[in-house]
Amino acid sequence: MHSAQHEGARPNVRRSGCQNAVGFEIDLSDPEGHARCHLQIGPQHLNSQEVLHGGIIAMLLDVACGNAASAWFDRAEHPMVLTVSLNTSYVAAVREGMVTATGRPAGGGRKLVHVNGELRQDDGTLVATATGVFKRRALAP
Repeated sequence: MHSAQHEGARPNVRRSGCQNAVGFEIDLSDPEGHARCHLQIGPQHLNSQEVLHGGIIAMLLDVACGNAASAWFDRAEHPMVLTVSLNTSYVAAVREGMVTATGRPAGGGRKLVHVNGELRQDDGTLVATATGVFKRRALAP
């Protein structure tokens, strides 16, 4: 049920409280429906070992993959989706700079979509990967 982007259509996306608190930015400009989530790492994002906290890594991947799933269903309306599962594998530690999570739909149907994600440093180093399943939220009657 992959939805084609309508010419000139802008996704209907609101900033979340989490986005405001953590400081990441969402990029939905990719014409293929991939979604990106960028974060400039600051001291508030580090764990006690002074590396990017694993929970923040998982959150960035969830946001990128969830937005890619939403674009799968309808790029213009950008419907709400729920994370059914998100499996994250941590590959490398990162302490500073910019990181970007990218979500890429792998396939799905009317209600569920599978998405692959990866988080990379600005130099291209792979930090983490994810696979997720997302469900389109049913509209209220």
